[in-house]
Amino acid sequence: MELSHQRVPGCPKRMVYGPCGGVRSDGGCEMAPTPCVFDELRDLPGGGLAGDRSDGHEQGPGHAEPAGPAWRPPTILTDLSVPPADAATLRSTARLLAGSCDALLVGDHQDRVDFPPSTLARLIADAGATPWVTLACRDRNRIALEQELRALALDRLATVLCVTGDGRAYDVRPDVTQAFDLDGTRLAALAASFGLPVAVAETPTARPVALRPRRLVHKQLVGASVGALNHVPTRAQLAQFLDSARAAGLRMPVIASVVVFTDQRSAEVLAALPGLRIAPDRLEAVLTAGDPVEAGIAAAVEEAVELLTLPGMAGVNLSGLASARGVHAAAEIQAEVGRRIRLEQGATP
Repeated sequence: MELSHQRVPGCPKRMVYGPCGGVRSDGGCEMAPTPCVFDELRDLPGGGLAGDRSDGHEQGPGHAEPAGPAWRPPTILTDLSVPPADAATLRSTARLLAGSCDALLVGDHQDRVDFPPSTLARLIADAGATPWVTLACRDRNRIALEQELRALALDRLATVLCVTGDGRAYDVRPDVTQAFDLDGTRLAALAASFGLPVAVAETPTARPVALRPRRLVHKQLVGASVGALNHVPTRAQLAQFLDSARAAGLRMPVIASVVVFTDQRSAEVLAALPGLRIAPDRLEAVLTAGDPVEAGIAAAVEEAVELLTLPGMAGVNLSGLASARGVHAAAEIQAEVGRRIRLEQGATP
């Protein structure tokens, strides 16, 4: 499957298949004090689902199972939140989490320099866990992206989550150029051409909401194997999004985000993310509980079990800081959430 190439002028991320997940609630761009150039579109660039290759180089096979018969999307995908470039802490945390989840997801952050994704994949695998690594277009030109994909394809250890990437804040490394040679959709096509298992992200609640289901299908058409959805406040909203996506042609499995927080700080970190809104009643119930840690764990488990009943829902992503009390305390909370979900799933007929 190929994609048509129709650049929308004025996007600071040079996106072809926008909008990105960072569109503000008022329709503003996350990179500049201007409206998002995609916000008023009624259809995706290139006519939405039809088209040909973006620039003569990206090529995806359309939705297909990735190379390797053993690959399948994880039922429990847990965020691996550790200090950057700290191999010892990464290994110990990965070992702590490995038994409570099917895979660990490591992000690509705009405000810190970490090991390359291919190195992170090796470190996580060496610790006995299954890696999912994020590959973003912000800090890598096309050559660097291809290098990482070649390294990941050589080891065949990880699923690669292909994203455009958050824009770097104005006061974070202003001396460093932001690349954005590709966007998440074109990167997914490139990754699929290497035979890698490709995950793609979508934010169902970000503007323009009407384009989000078709945008996820667009990524499926270039070769994505699974969609990872950012948090949606209610089950009903998520079900509506999935219905719209299936009507547009979605066939690949999806993973829904379940936020894990147990104190004010871990909730604030989540609330600061564009398009993410924790339901007020859940927020109040956890933070005012006599035991906020237990309340936060129970709330996350309840949401996860509920979301896993939705048609086409392959798994959940336990996301967020979990706790402000340090890496080990946060990982213990994540692990407990994962263990309880496993127990609930085991008890389900």
